[in-house]
Amino acid sequence: MDGMALKFPSFKFLNHNTSTIRSPLLLRKFSSSSLPVSASGATLREAGPASNSVSLGQLTRPDFPILHQKINNGSNLVYLDNAATSQKPISVLKALQDYYESYNSNVHRGIHYLSAKATEKYELAREKIAAFINAEESREIVFTRNATEAINLVAYTWGFANLKSGDEVLLTIAEHHSAIVPWQFVAQKTGAVLKFVNLNEDEIPDVLKLKEMISSKTKLVVVHHISNTLASSLPIEDIVHWAHAVEAKVLVDACQSIPHMPVDVRDLDADFLVASSHKMCGPTGVGFLYGKSDILSTMPPFLGGGEMISDVFLDHSTYAEPPSRFEAGTPAIGEAIGLGAAIDYLQGIGMQKIHEYEMELANYLYENLSTVPNIRIYGPKPSKGVDRAALCSFNVKNIHPTDLATCLDQLWIGQDLCGSRAIISHDKEATVLHGMPPPLLSWNQQRTF
Repeated sequence: MDGMALKFPSFKFLNHNTSTIRSPLLLRKFSSSSLPVSASGATLREAGPASNSVSLGQLTRPDFPILHQKINNGSNLVYLDNAATSQKPISVLKALQDYYESYNSNVHRGIHYLSAKATEKYELAREKIAAFINAEESREIVFTRNATEAINLVAYTWGFANLKSGDEVLLTIAEHHSAIVPWQFVAQKTGAVLKFVNLNEDEIPDVLKLKEMISSKTKLVVVHHISNTLASSLPIEDIVHWAHAVEAKVLVDACQSIPHMPVDVRDLDADFLVASSHKMCGPTGVGFLYGKSDILSTMPPFLGGGEMISDVFLDHSTYAEPPSRFEAGTPAIGEAIGLGAAIDYLQGIGMQKIHEYEMELANYLYENLSTVPNIRIYGPKPSKGVDRAALCSFNVKNIHPTDLATCLDQLWIGQDLCGSRAIISHDKEATVLHGMPPPLLSWNQQRTF
């Protein structure tokens, strides 16, 4: 692109000093005594001027080493892409380092000191996840590479074993590709039929239509908890109740809810739930599947190899009980331990505090972004009955999202960001502003419908 310049239509950016802003951002304040000392050992003095209280964002920002750098023309780095992956607090980085420096070993197969300690820490991480989502027992947690693999695990084990020609799998058109494509594979091989629920006039999945579409043919309902593009949440408890009334199972994609709000699988009563570590301040390369123990025990293995077996003969094998049955080979040990450390970090802050703080940010974001000319915002408008997640998908008239992302990455993004520049990712169809976890807002670009 040598010699080529991009010219953008003029429009106002979010800035406290512009006349388009309706109201200042009155973020909830937290006293230093109400929250834990930052995981990095940072004090409140590092977060800004001395005061009796600071925002949650100010308090937690010092915990993220990657943010302590200058970019471009010496600007402070502001990372706004948590919808793609979150940054990692120092406590998570230290947990990974400690594993590789102090007790790196394989799990479940050695009796020496290092293996015993690695196994203990690995299983402790499983227990932390179970407690975090209030599962009945830790054996309901299966470690996977990510949420995508967790969904595929259910598709290739439960799906192939239980679905037949004419059976229906009900989804919404707002699902992530990882929640659609595996079931397309299953449908092609079994003759099952995929049914999709459209959006209503508020641009959220039509829950009433979903209820109407559930029938005796429905064997599985696959839904998100929080949409990664529409910022809407679905009434999972109601959906589960309707599905169970016809003896159908429910799989919930909780990737965008678990890092941002309290999630209780016993209250939801879903049969399966998936999430990824890297979106909740944990390492990449690990995620988990929650499954009710009575269902997991009936499912065949996903992959064959070590760890998932009980006995191996030349002509057949017997299989271990869950979760080992679904964890063939050497797992991502350090990453699982790092996920446990990330859960410690989030719980130390408090998921309800994170959720309340994000709701204030989300409402502020929507209110002020809606004042910018030529912007089309997708998803429901915030109201007393509708809580938008800290996410905002939008298009700007006559500006391609790739151009917009490039422009925003190179411009000052307003006084609220302390005169810093932003790293912004992009796709082809829309810009998405996405909330923390937990200290930051995020800009990301996903698909619209």
